[in-house]
Amino acid sequence: MGSGSWSTNVYEAAAGYRARSGASAFQYSDSLRASRPRQSWKAHPDLDPWRVGLRESRDNDEHPESLAISVLFDVTGSMGQVPRTLQTRLPELFGLLLRKGYVQHPQILFGGIGDASCDRVPLQVGQFESDNRMDDQLGAMLLEGGGGGQLHESYELALYFMARHTATDCFDRRGRRGYLFIVGDELPYSRVVQSQVAAVIGDRLTERLSVERILAEVERRYHVYFIIPAGTSHAGDSEVLGTWRALLGERVLELDDLDAVCETIAVTIGLGEAAIDLDEGLDDLRDVGSAAAVPSVGRALERYSREVAVRGSRSAVVRGSGALDRRIAGAGSRGIVRL
Repeated sequence: MGSGSWSTNVYEAAAGYRARSGASAFQYSDSLRASRPRQSWKAHPDLDPWRVGLRESRDNDEHPESLAISVLFDVTGSMGQVPRTLQTRLPELFGLLLRKGYVQHPQILFGGIGDASCDRVPLQVGQFESDNRMDDQLGAMLLEGGGGGQLHESYELALYFMARHTATDCFDRRGRRGYLFIVGDELPYSRVVQSQVAAVIGDRLTERLSVERILAEVERRYHVYFIIPAGTSHAGDSEVLGTWRALLGERVLELDDLDAVCETIAVTIGLGEAAIDLDEGLDDLRDVGSAAAVPSVGRALERYSREVAVRGSRSAVVRGSGALDRRIAGAGSRGIVRL
């Protein structure tokens, strides 16, 4: 996947049509929830992870140097508003990535995360797209709104899928990691559950995988970030923050304005690609008409931007990864690999 190019005009035309006709941007979810009992809910075929093989970000004639970007959001409880907000802000995301030159050839995948212990649809994963089909991906997402109420969601199941069911030319051909953003407000479970992998994805998993171990696998191919927006059920929870910071360090981003999710993602990528520093990114927000997001994005990225300034861009992966493979293999059930 990944052909074509994003058009804000096409996006605005579709949004205008929905406004005039009264259609929802999330028609699949709204229709399913209104017309069918919960026990019959299923993922849209375009987002169903069951035995899909690979979701691929590939180079092509239009996009010869693709960059894989994944955005997965918790769709349980109060988090269900996140994809609706993000869908309305897609032009801001692309305005920054493309018009400001942060990335020349982004290919973006969207997905939804629930709780595999109780939800009907605990994981949804779209395709990597470069054009307005990514708006269709969001529209096909089921916003189940479930969750188990125990401060955990199946983030580790989503990490498993990203580690073992995605392929990216930015990494395979050029040794450069893509970006994975998880937007949530709860804890991951401590390990990947074999029966859940079998039921949701269709893999026969025989090994025990801790969340640290599967995260280490994902980090070979992606820079991983966890965004915690304000206004969600567990924003500011010390246990949630502490757990994710132990896993990801400065890549845990507390965001005090839900409306600034897209801008935060774009500026984070600009920093990671060494296209801007934080002040330049905030100036770009003002320039593209997102001045209202500046204070929130600045606060969310202050700590991370200092780390980037010290370490420099970390988007490149050193070729000859035998040493990295040994570090990952040695992570064990409790180890964390820092990249």
